[in-house]
Amino acid sequence: MITVEDLNISLPGFNLIDINMSIREKEFFILMGPTGAGKTVLLEAIAGLAPIKSGKILIGEKDITRLPPEKRGVSIVYQDYALFPHLTVLENISYGLHFHRIDKTKAEKGLNRLFEILNLSHLKERLPINLSGGEKQRVALARALIVEPRVLLLDEPLSALDPGFREEVRNAIKALHQSSITTFLMVTHDFAEVLSLAGRAAVMNKGLIEQIGDVTEIFEKPGSPFVANFVGMKNLFKASFSGTHAIVSGLRIEIGRTVDSSSQYLAIRPEEIVISREKFSSSMRNNYSGIVKRIENQGFYYEIEVRVKDVSFKGLITKGALIDLGMEEGSPVYVSFKASAVHVF
Repeated sequence: MITVEDLNISLPGFNLIDINMSIREKEFFILMGPTGAGKTVLLEAIAGLAPIKSGKILIGEKDITRLPPEKRGVSIVYQDYALFPHLTVLENISYGLHFHRIDKTKAEKGLNRLFEILNLSHLKERLPINLSGGEKQRVALARALIVEPRVLLLDEPLSALDPGFREEVRNAIKALHQSSITTFLMVTHDFAEVLSLAGRAAVMNKGLIEQIGDVTEIFEKPGSPFVANFVGMKNLFKASFSGTHAIVSGLRIEIGRTVDSSSQYLAIRPEEIVISREKFSSSMRNNYSGIVKRIENQGFYYEIEVRVKDVSFKGLITKGALIDLGMEEGSPVYVSFKASAVHVF
């Protein structure tokens, strides 16, 4: 549906380099990465708002690389809503219909459908100044979709919203995607949004795509140290491998399989680490004694750093578990994890 081939963009102080990406029709695809990775630049290139040095962009079989934005069949929604302050909700949403040849009856049905899905019917006559952040974003979504774009581009549409509104609009976006034939491409750095909305994603870093694939695969099987760190694989180590074992700073770790000789790293998600006061006797093939070096309050849970010889492991436990275990810095504990929890690349 959306095909990006060998795309290069040169901007002052920043470049997109050899971007290749394919997004299926009606798919919900997400671009993620740290600030400055190039996500919005790539989005704007597809929208026709960024100058392309070389490469091609296709929507379906149509090469849109040199087409003006209005000829691409693409709508874009930014995080700042960009509503017309002097127009009502109904007028804002209907505005794009003046520039597209859409049958009046069909347009009316489309309006009613969007008002229903986005719960906007009671707001038709309000001005943007009288709307909440969540309401403004829902209006922006309706305005983008009323013209029936083949592709909807979303640039961090939830990042400016309070948590309550964020969940509300995220659910609205999910419902819109499920009920439309539009392909959604969204930029975000929020993992909850990625896991809730997308089937596939790409991770960008410094103008490059580091990894592309199913969301589950990216989070569970990162392809590089950068991706592992970005998706929260806080236990990331340089390692050597021998048979079904990895060696990290002299510590022998069972990985349960032989791996490619080119592998250099292993990673373990912190939620896969079990921290206990007594040795854990179960199917977990890796058990080590260590000392608690740091306890950090992360809100809904605590991150515990445990030193095992010369290796520091990070695990997560609840406040209740922390109290029950009587755990504090300097406490002797055991660290356990399954061989299957070890990711190698």
